[in-house]
Amino acid sequence: MPTIVVDVMPKPELLDPQGKAVAGALNRTGHALVTGVRQGKRFEITVDGPVDDAVKAEVRRIAEEILSNQVIEDVVAIDFGDAELGDDTAAGA
Repeated sequence: MPTIVVDVMPKPELLDPQGKAVAGALNRTGHALVTGVRQGKRFEITVDGPVDDAVKAEVRRIAEEILSNQVIEDVVAIDFGDAELGDDTAAGA
C-alpha cells in the first residue's frame, strides 16, 4: 500500500518552545554548532490502491483541515514519493 508523508511545522513567526528547549539541551551537551531547532510533526498516511489526483486532493485537504492548526502551523511538505506510481514495494510496504 502506498505511503504519503505530510510534514507540519510551526509558523516561522511564532515561538517554538519545544524547539528552543531542544536547542538549549544540545548546546548544554556540547553541540555548540547548533544555533536553532524547530520541532514539527510528521504524518505517514497509508492508502489503499493507486494515488491518483482525487487521492492527492483528499490528502491535501486532510493535511490543511485536520492534521495542522492553520492558526499556528503550516503544512510544509506532502511527499507522495513513489506512492504516485502506486508501487507498494518502493513505499516500504
